[in-house]
Amino acid sequence: MLKKDGAQETAGMTDLARPRRSALYMPASNAKAVDKARSLAADVIILDLEDAVAPEMKVAAREAAVAAVQAGGFGGREVVIRVNGLDTPWGVDDLKAAAQAGPDAVLVPKVNAAADVHAYDAALHAAPAQTRLWTMIETGAAVFHLWEIAACAHDTRLTAWVMGVNDLAKEMRARQTPGREAFLPILSLAVAAGRAHGLSLLDGVHNDIDDLDALRAVCGQGVDFGFDGKTLIHPKHLEICNTAFSPSADEIAWSQAVIAAFADPANAGKGALRVEGKMAERLHLAQAERLVAVAAAIGAAA
Repeated sequence: MLKKDGAQETAGMTDLARPRRSALYMPASNAKAVDKARSLAADVIILDLEDAVAPEMKVAAREAAVAAVQAGGFGGREVVIRVNGLDTPWGVDDLKAAAQAGPDAVLVPKVNAAADVHAYDAALHAAPAQTRLWTMIETGAAVFHLWEIAACAHDTRLTAWVMGVNDLAKEMRARQTPGREAFLPILSLAVAAGRAHGLSLLDGVHNDIDDLDALRAVCGQGVDFGFDGKTLIHPKHLEICNTAFSPSADEIAWSQAVIAAFADPANAGKGALRVEGKMAERLHLAQAERLVAVAAAIGAAA
């Protein structure tokens, strides 16, 4: 794997510049749903072997996920297999099968500490170099090891975190209020730790399938926190999620103005500029370049 500044480079774009506005869970045991996923407007398709699959269907789901990855047809969508944990009867075989299938990433559950990341990374040793490791952040223990877990990005396949708010709520015995007040410190700390080590970050799912107004609100909250996108459980959430996590026209225009201003020879050597009445520093230039790259990738895929 090639890494630069903590971000893996793939297909001409850094991992952090790749759009991941929407990541849709699909039970791998549902052949019809998986086939439909090939035409949905999701940036990421997660073929689920874990929560969405009953115990008696685990083996069949694993075989179906491998077959789906090998068959392809997902276009520019990233394809991820979420496996069962190494502490379950299915985890070892799931990881072996996923490594052989070579999806874009393998998502692993209930990581508690850096040692867990290294164990999963070792289990994927036979996977192609381009297969990344994503981990769920969904346990109380993980909350107190966020920095160490994120630091694994420098010597493992780890490139992304997915927040598992439902499992956190279960462990904490916390209520899932519309504003997610019980989880705000955890979400903020996860973004801070993940960004410090170059990770991509996806917010947790919205459980109420039909309450689209609440979905818009929680997507807006996720954008404000700095998440790249959101995991979803139903296709009807895709449009709202994609819109919320796409750069706005105003954001793109200002970012282009910042890039142009720093590229002007008259501003050579300057660390801070006035751009359309706002201060722009070199840190804003880096943000602007990433935002424009994401917008271009979204436009190219449209």
